[in-house]
Amino acid sequence: EVDLEERLHELDLRSDLDIPDAPPPTDSTPEILKRALSGLSARWKNWWIRGILSLAMISGFFLIIYLGSFMLMLLVLSIQVKCYHEIITIGYRVYHSYDLPWFRSLSWYFLLCVNYFFYGETVADYFATFVQRREQLQFLIRYHRFISFALYLTGFCMFVLSLVKKHYRLQFYMFAWTHVTLLITVTQSHLVIQNLFEGMIWFLVPISSVICNDITAYIFGFFFGRTPLIKLSPKKTWEGFIGGFFSTVVFGFIFSYFLAQHQYFVCPVEYNSETNRFVTECEPSELFQMKKYSVPPLLQAVLGWETVNMYPFQMHSFALSTFASLIGPFGGFFASGFKRAFKIKDFADTIPGHGGIMDRFDCQYLMATFVHVYITSFIRGPNPSKLLKQLLILQPEQQLSVYKTLKSHLVEKGILQPSLRG
Repeated sequence: EVDLEERLHELDLRSDLDIPDAPPPTDSTPEILKRALSGLSARWKNWWIRGILSLAMISGFFLIIYLGSFMLMLLVLSIQVKCYHEIITIGYRVYHSYDLPWFRSLSWYFLLCVNYFFYGETVADYFATFVQRREQLQFLIRYHRFISFALYLTGFCMFVLSLVKKHYRLQFYMFAWTHVTLLITVTQSHLVIQNLFEGMIWFLVPISSVICNDITAYIFGFFFGRTPLIKLSPKKTWEGFIGGFFSTVVFGFIFSYFLAQHQYFVCPVEYNSETNRFVTECEPSELFQMKKYSVPPLLQAVLGWETVNMYPFQMHSFALSTFASLIGPFGGFFASGFKRAFKIKDFADTIPGHGGIMDRFDCQYLMATFVHVYITSFIRGPNPSKLLKQLLILQPEQQLSVYKTLKSHLVEKGILQPSLRG
């Protein structure tokens, strides 16, 4: 029998062609669709399956939007868990012959730890008033980071105790695999929810732009594609890439115009502790108030307009749509390279014609990070509502100290008269 240590050493030296195959996903297409499309070629059969399932998913997405912010958060969490499961499963399938102890249990334990940390931070930021009314939650929030670290440290110690002689190298491979997967899925989904709290429009426009780009690039590539775009994805073409770009920019501009008219989409999502519900009511900011803009001279000759009325957010939608169509696809190329490295066609077979959930959301995670950075860099300013919530959970003497400091500052600025009594 070949010594296992030598086999592990060879693992570092072998080429991609020597990496063991993961079992191919099974065909999960419903029988009714198979029978209905049985007379079509494989190319057109895949077209119709992808089209029908895309419409079904979009319809379900609109239904969840109608149900409100909380359901959208649950959807993000569900997608995160499924994407994590698909990536971890690939690692397990490829290396399962080594029978690593505790690998799956520790992988899910680390997922729970990281989610506990991130969602605890969200509760502390956005549900301060709710937490203040419950003594048990006050303890958890006050020591949240210490508890999170203790939980992670427990998993870390369990991993060290699980190390087995001659399996060390591969166990550390899988330890790194788990943490990179956590970085890709959990942290990015947390940013998606952070974007959602800024206003549903910051959630819907980026996600819809990526979906639009994916669909239109596929359509343009299917009908007009001739020139290969990148070797990692042989089916991707320049025609699809360019057609998807222009379609996405136009879609983002029009879709933003529609959403910007409704408070439900533009107001920050806030939790009302009195009704125990999320509310989206506010006076829309300047981003969502119609303004008149002068048309550049070059475009005046083409359009015949000197001025145009539009929402300022529509200009931001151009930046979001451009990223979704030019940079977002690189998330898909990255995923394609990953799948090629492990000789698999899709991450899973969850959605007929599409593959796994990760196959559909590989670009969304990159988009989520960009939107969060974009908001913090160019949009977000001081939030009086959030600051007030934090002030209300302070002790009375701390609140009085803040009041005196603020009053003194306003008097120095000449906003309040020195004789004014608090």
